Amino acid sequence: MISTQVAAADDPALTWREHDKTSFEQARQQDKFMLLDLLAVWCHWCHVMEASTYEDPAVIALLREHFIVMKADHDARPDLAERYRDWGWPATIIYAPDGTELLKRAGYISPEEMRVILQGIIDDPSPQGSHLAYPENINEDPLLDPEIKTRLEERHAKRFDYQRGGLDIGQKFIERDSMVWDLKLAAQGDTQAEQRARLTLDGALNLIDPVFGGAYQYSTHGDWQHPHYEKIMRVQSRYVDLYLQAYRQFKEPRYLKAAESIVSYLLEFMSAPGGGFYNSQDADLEPGKKAHAYYALDRKARLEKGLPRIAPQVYASATGYAIDALLQLYQVTQSPALLQRAEQAMVWVFTERRLGQAGFRHDRVDTAGPYLMDNLVMARALLTYYQITNDQQALQRAVATAGFIDRYLKHPRAGLVSAADNGTPLKPLPQLDENIAAAQLLLDLFTVTRQPQLMALAEHTLRYLNSPEVALSRITEAGLLLLDQQYRALNSDMAEG
Repeated sequence: MISTQVAAADDPALTWREHDKTSFEQARQQDKFMLLDLLAVWCHWCHVMEASTYEDPAVIALLREHFIVMKADHDARPDLAERYRDWGWPATIIYAPDGTELLKRAGYISPEEMRVILQGIIDDPSPQGSHLAYPENINEDPLLDPEIKTRLEERHAKRFDYQRGGLDIGQKFIERDSMVWDLKLAAQGDTQAEQRARLTLDGALNLIDPVFGGAYQYSTHGDWQHPHYEKIMRVQSRYVDLYLQAYRQFKEPRYLKAAESIVSYLLEFMSAPGGGFYNSQDADLEPGKKAHAYYALDRKARLEKGLPRIAPQVYASATGYAIDALLQLYQVTQSPALLQRAEQAMVWVFTERRLGQAGFRHDRVDTAGPYLMDNLVMARALLTYYQITNDQQALQRAVATAGFIDRYLKHPRAGLVSAADNGTPLKPLPQLDENIAAAQLLLDLFTVTRQPQLMALAEHTLRYLNSPEVALSRITEAGLLLLDQQYRALNSDMAEG
């Protein structure tokens, strides 16, 4: 949480506020616009923008006179992170006094450009760009429409970079569901899918830190050689899972080595006192200064210079991601130390982040929430633990967490929202990635338990995901193909049984 007092002390010319009901009420009372600076503590350009744009006297003057300014930490507010993921990092959002979104901008904004933007809003506060809203037409059927399925299959193949691997876009990373879909196709004998998977996996090895271990978030310039050096727990867990899936399938030792390197990094650098795990490590050794030279050094030289900042917050979701990564590697290596560390982290979450009898908080104290992400990640970790140990209590807790999601985070029409309503004019919305992860979790839980309420919630989520406006909103989304295949197989199994 970024406190108003700390932010104001850092920059006495601006009084930064929380993104909450009180700030919106003040904007209405004073008839002022609102600006949200949604930053990430690990983000290079967030550091640069704080030190330049928000220190500019002309920018400060415009903001003080016409705006209520709010600052939020991307990692501390999963609801805002998911809502504005396409505009990070940093994300700059400007609202009308009534909370209407007027403008959304992605990335660094120079002082000169910010002055123009602010004055433009003051002169003409007409909304610019698309307005985030719930889809108008929701599917009545949880099955994916055959025409949409065909279009998604075509997009999956078309948007691949057949020279370098990964999606054919400027950023290179492993897109999880695209990789899982290709691994499934490859297992069925699809040689082109195997080529896509191997090319991406081998390219992404360049994103694994050869000195400390751990995976960088992505590379720019359309290749794998220009990494952004921040290390995010979500990315670490995802890459461990994918490289281990690939190792099981292709028997390539380098894929196992990649997963082991990432887990080694988590254990050495991201373990928090008491049992939890930290969420992120900064890209910069000195905030706002590029660190290419640092990452070219060997271990001894790096340690002499120090470590990029590791954010001190310990979130339920970050710890859940780490638990799952440890358990995935334990399944392959059978190292008792991995299982013991995962169990220690699980005890910490239940001791420090439990919310009521079934759900989970994000941090020690949350300014909003509860959040969908923490509960999804912990339910997945519990399910993985059950699948490894046959611990029935872990399975019961995973099902109970799904029930918590059903009670507090289900949209009335279809889909699951990122967080409970916290009283601002921004009503909670379902987000694509979270709903895909939720549907996968719910179908996996149903496969094990056959409890009808889990299937009912999965179908409620699928109806949102398979609506045309949602399903076709991205350049590619193989997660929907995976879900449709799993859902049809379960229906067929139930019909036969």
